[in-house]
Amino acid sequence: MTAPGIVVGANGSATSTAAVRWAAAEAQLRGVGLDVVVAYQWRIPGRSFASRGELVRTTGAHVREILDAAVNEARSSAEGVPVRGAAIVGDPVPVLLEAATDADLLVVGGRGRGSPGPLLSPVTTQLAAYAPSSVAVVRPGWSSDRRTVVVGVTESPGASTTMGTAFEEANLRRPATLLAVTAQTGPDRVLDQLAPWRGKYPEVPVVCHVASGEPGAVLVEKSREAGLLVVGAGSHQDFEGLRLGPIRLHLLHHAECPVLIARDRR
Repeated sequence: MTAPGIVVGANGSATSTAAVRWAAAEAQLRGVGLDVVVAYQWRIPGRSFASRGELVRTTGAHVREILDAAVNEARSSAEGVPVRGAAIVGDPVPVLLEAATDADLLVVGGRGRGSPGPLLSPVTTQLAAYAPSSVAVVRPGWSSDRRTVVVGVTESPGASTTMGTAFEEANLRRPATLLAVTAQTGPDRVLDQLAPWRGKYPEVPVVCHVASGEPGAVLVEKSREAGLLVVGAGSHQDFEGLRLGPIRLHLLHHAECPVLIARDRR
């Protein structure tokens, strides 16, 4: 298969359906294709089977139902987007990491507020940390009517990639405002970081906000009225969780809009 622009993981849950819808809308904005990927094992929790043949037939039908529903959801959500579906045997993390090898963006679901268990599954955490591409984490309840893109501004080595991604996303969503939030630097330094991107995207209005509170809490607050929150990928530690850092993990758990972790593929 040729490389898609966007890959989205699906498993039949309400959370993954929200991710599929968002991924389809994003593919339409970018003018790229979408691959819907279902990772599965030869088993159905809570079910036993008399023979391997029965197991294969039942699991295959179950997986096909999930995949067909997700592909149909994507096509109905964003008319004209080329959508392909693939059901692949294996654990979700390695399957989706492999599927995203040449993609621009990997989209996965995060559990919604009020759902049982943690707001973010271990699968989502690992994909957000280790995907080779940028990753968007989407929960049910996202709204395309929100026209603000929030970006967390830092002086880290990946700051330029993060800022460029935020401007690109705001430009795709025009008319949209880019809200640049920082708690670690002064307004002059923020303006310096914004300058080259404002020149490239002159039609994107920008608002700067220098926060006095804890960065994670401030960005969560700003996410309540935003359509997208863009953050950097962070450091390259070898241990799950540390790679994302505590602020990014906090945002993935608690932000009230989709969170995009920006990575440079060049």
